[in-house]
Amino acid sequence: MQQLLAELERAQAGSVLADEPLASYTTWKIGGPADVLIVPENRSELAAALEVLHRLGVPWKVLGRGSNTLVSDKGVRGAVIKLGDGFDEVSFSDETVTAGASYSFIKLSVVAGKEGLTGLEFAGGIPGTVGGAVYMNAGAHGSDVSRIFQSADIVWEDGTEETLGLEEMAFSYRHSVLHDKRGIVTQASFRLASGDRKEIAAALASYKDRRRRTQPLQLPCAGSVFRNPPNDHAARLIEAAGLKGAREGGAEVSLVHANFIVNQGGATAEDVLTLMGRIQRTVEEKFGLQLVPEVLLMGER
Repeated sequence: MQQLLAELERAQAGSVLADEPLASYTTWKIGGPADVLIVPENRSELAAALEVLHRLGVPWKVLGRGSNTLVSDKGVRGAVIKLGDGFDEVSFSDETVTAGASYSFIKLSVVAGKEGLTGLEFAGGIPGTVGGAVYMNAGAHGSDVSRIFQSADIVWEDGTEETLGLEEMAFSYRHSVLHDKRGIVTQASFRLASGDRKEIAAALASYKDRRRRTQPLQLPCAGSVFRNPPNDHAARLIEAAGLKGAREGGAEVSLVHANFIVNQGGATAEDVLTLMGRIQRTVEEKFGLQLVPEVLLMGER
C-alpha cells in the first residue's frame, strides 16, 4: 500500500485518499472503505494514475455520482477512481454538445434545451454522469445514448488515450465496449438537432414531473435495480409478485416504484443484496423469468 501511495504521489495522479469510506459518495448512502480513492482533475492526472495502477497490478473501479452503484459493506480492495471537477465542463459547437465525463447527465439535457437543441430530453430523468451514461448506454422514454452519440475520449487501463466513434463503442442495451475493454471516458460529444425551446422545456418538465410522481426520490436509492426483460418491465413483474414493501433490514422495495430499493435508514449492502436475491427467486418462481441486475456491484462480499 505504501508503495502504491508513494508511486501515485510521484506520478502527480491527483488527490489520493487512503482507506476512504464510500457511503457518502453513493446515492444509496451505503458502502465500506476503498483502500485508495484517487480523484484526478485532468486527463494527464488520470492517465498517470492508470499507468501506475496497471504497472503495479492494482485492481481499480470507477465511481461517478454514485447512482446505479452498490458498494460492498467490506469496501473495495485496490483503487477507486472518481473524476474531479476538472471533468465537469460543457461546450457547444453548432448542433454538437461536448461534455466532461463528470458532468451531470440531467443538467446536460437542461443546458442543451436552453440552447435550443433537441435529442437529449430523455436524459432529463437519468441521474448520474455523462461518463456513466456512455458506459451504460443509458436510456429512457424510448431513446438512449447510442441515438445521439458522436464520439468519446477514452483513457485506457495502461494510460494510453484514444477517441472512439459510434461503431467502435459497440452499443447495445445498457452495454458498451467499455464493459469488455477497460477504460474511462473523459469527455463525450453528442450530435443533436435544432428544436423549439418551449417544446423542449415542456418535455423536460413533463419527464421531471413524472419522475417526481413515480420514483421514491425522497429516500436514498440508486435508480432502477433490475434491467427490463424483453417486452416487459421489471417493476411490473416485481409488483405482480407481491413484493412491493418487502424488506430486509433497512432495505425496502419501494411502495412508489417496485424496481427501486430504498434505504429506510441504516441499510447495509448485504440487506440490499439479500432483498435483490429474494426478488429474483420470487419472480423466477412465479413467471419463469430471471431478472438481471442493472445496478453495478462494487467491492468484496
